[in-house]
Amino acid sequence: MALVLTQVYLESKQKKDLAAQAKASGRKSSDLVREAVDALLSGVNPQDLHHLDLASRRAQEDIQAMLQVLDANAKEHQAFMTEMAKLRGATRP
Repeated sequence: MALVLTQVYLESKQKKDLAAQAKASGRKSSDLVREAVDALLSGVNPQDLHHLDLASRRAQEDIQAMLQVLDANAKEHQAFMTEMAKLRGATRP
């Protein structure tokens, strides 16, 4: 794929945030810009991304809550099984 030099004006904060994102991901800013352009051209818009981000965060919160309930249930189960083992041991001759 041949690349064509294109100048894009960014706000100072956009450029700073883009550079930080590139550094954090170990990629080049130009790669991230091309990826964003591809997303836009494929029909993904910032509002869609915002909704997807909110839904992903909510799902993550829900999963964490479910894991806490499962952990509590596992502890209760273990306590129950320990008590049952004690009771069985007390009733055996």
